[in-house]
Amino acid sequence: MEVLKTINNNIVVSLDQKNREMIVMGRGLGFKKKAGDTIEEDKIEKIFTLNDKKSNTNFRKLVDDVPMERILVASEIIEYAKKSLQKELSENIYVSLTDHINLAIERAKTETEFQNPFGWEIKKFYYREYLIGKYAINVIKKRLGVTLCEDEASFIALHIINAELNLDMSRMVSMTKMIQDILDIVEGHFRIRLNRNSIYFERFVRHLKFFSQRLFTGKNIYENKADDELLMLFTMKYPDAFECTKKIKEYIYDTCGHEVSNEEMTYITVHIKRLISEIEV
Repeated sequence: MEVLKTINNNIVVSLDQKNREMIVMGRGLGFKKKAGDTIEEDKIEKIFTLNDKKSNTNFRKLVDDVPMERILVASEIIEYAKKSLQKELSENIYVSLTDHINLAIERAKTETEFQNPFGWEIKKFYYREYLIGKYAINVIKKRLGVTLCEDEASFIALHIINAELNLDMSRMVSMTKMIQDILDIVEGHFRIRLNRNSIYFERFVRHLKFFSQRLFTGKNIYENKADDELLMLFTMKYPDAFECTKKIKEYIYDTCGHEVSNEEMTYITVHIKRLISEIEV
């Protein structure tokens, strides 16, 4: 393995067997090294090969400014997230999460903390990702000796969710806000407080998560005539729940310009009826 370019004393750029650029890390790996020199393999601690050209370019810029220890910790957290969720994540997370962790550590040094306005929502709607955020805080404290505030768990969870869905941060925040706004509409319509520990609440939130993902990724459900007939049936059977669903439909159209299909309205109506029936018992 040969040096293609030296980034700093600990990081060099090389080529893999497919002639793709890869970033190679290790203490002293790039010290006094120039293009064409042999990389000492016993010093290698981590190799990054990012297939996405933009992510690779951004990561190269990032590693020049971020201490190697923080890059390795971010990588450890990402690998743990992949294993826990059992899915691949967008390669851009190596850039976004590394940058976030680096800035969070700098803020912690100056005792400057940011509160996440969607902390509760993320913890409730995306609990698995939130647990990964909690794990990340523990790893950062153990490996780097830096204690981050609890809100950082939800910030880190957001980066994980973004990488799962391959969405940018603004869309992820909009999705989370949409879910909470819909729950507020239900509570306001019936003048109740939903039981956030019930199985019906969990199922409704899960449905809203997938629904909002489809909206923000452009994967809409196509309608058929059977949907119209089924919706008409539930309109007569659950009139109060359907009136609430109509408010949700109007909110979604006013917020993001999307029409809600009859099939989707049917699902939402049924979920709302179950939520209300549970409280009325």
